[in-house]
Amino acid sequence: MRTATIVSKNQWKYVAELKVDCATDLPRVLSNATELHQVVLNMMVNAVHAIEDKKDRRGLGQITIATRSVPGYIELSIGDDGIGIAAENKDRIFDLFYTTKIPGRGTGQGLSLAHTIITKNHNGIIDFESEFGVGTTFTIKLPIA
Repeated sequence: MRTATIVSKNQWKYVAELKVDCATDLPRVLSNATELHQVVLNMMVNAVHAIEDKKDRRGLGQITIATRSVPGYIELSIGDDGIGIAAENKDRIFDLFYTTKIPGRGTGQGLSLAHTIITKNHNGIIDFESEFGVGTTFTIKLPIA
């Protein structure tokens, strides 16, 4: 996760402040670090875009990344105070090639890929909470080894 925040810094440094709150005593999970890096990177880019798309934004937005242990899982959350997801789009955001971004900005592959990596490749769970105009938080749960 640390690598993804460093790699994506040029995306977010002029748009948002990054707050990281990672637990230090997390149990191990069986995972493919490269795939999880891709998921976090996709989420970071989406958070930046959501903040940029918020028309009434003043100053820098906020991206928050946190980890913690919950029963049976390691939980990773990535949140932003961007535009949020409109109710009519919530059922489709993990669909391949579905995007609400303007042409040329998104391909509709990032969240679909993240969903596949988390649910199929890692037997985990990915979900989100979003309020249009307020922001979105994605929560990823990976089973403890």
